Amino acid sequence: MIELAPSILSADFARLGEQVRAACEGGAAVIHVDIMDGHFVPNLTIGPPVVKSLRRATELPLDCHLMIENPDEFIPVFADAGADWISVHQEAVRHLNRTLHLIKSHDCQAGVVVNPATPVETLSEVLDIVDYVLVMSVNPGFGAQKFIPSTLHKMRRLAEIRGQRGLSYRIEVDGGVALETVADVVRAGAEILVAGNAVFGSGNPKKNAEALLKAAMEAALLKV
Repeated sequence: MIELAPSILSADFARLGEQVRAACEGGAAVIHVDIMDGHFVPNLTIGPPVVKSLRRATELPLDCHLMIENPDEFIPVFADAGADWISVHQEAVRHLNRTLHLIKSHDCQAGVVVNPATPVETLSEVLDIVDYVLVMSVNPGFGAQKFIPSTLHKMRRLAEIRGQRGLSYRIEVDGGVALETVADVVRAGAEILVAGNAVFGSGNPKKNAEALLKAAMEAALLKV
């Protein structure tokens, strides 16, 4: 099943609730929230108070992507603020097994993220724990970056491993997902499509979400 997860990183924060509702009307299934600390990535974004406000603005699952150092310290806080899904970077976590179990202990879906230069093979020992794997198709830190085509093989490889091992994690992609790239990522195996600039960058978020989802569904049908 293909799901669209608009990223609020590109939204107008002065009208955040309104923009999120528009994206939901356009078919969004999840709201993606990029949490950056200025250390793990060269940018600062938002914290638990915004997540708490978002929780009041939408009933959709909140997918909190922690691009931060020492995520174990903040997982309980984001869960309390209303996160439904929490993902952490393989590159930022020292004890990945423990961190993923910590997420699950707070009744959240647990995800693991890999940067463009990180092989998916580094996840082999936790793929039976995670609910989803997020493939970064840009280097994390900023929105509106250009899609890195070489990341497509990771989505294909994750789909292959899932089949071989009989696992059930879902495959998410984040970075440069737009009308020009969405068919490629869907054909490669991505099922949860994070899109920020393509939804909120310009124009009507509802219409943008509808167009992106339509293109994704068409690619999924062709894949079958």
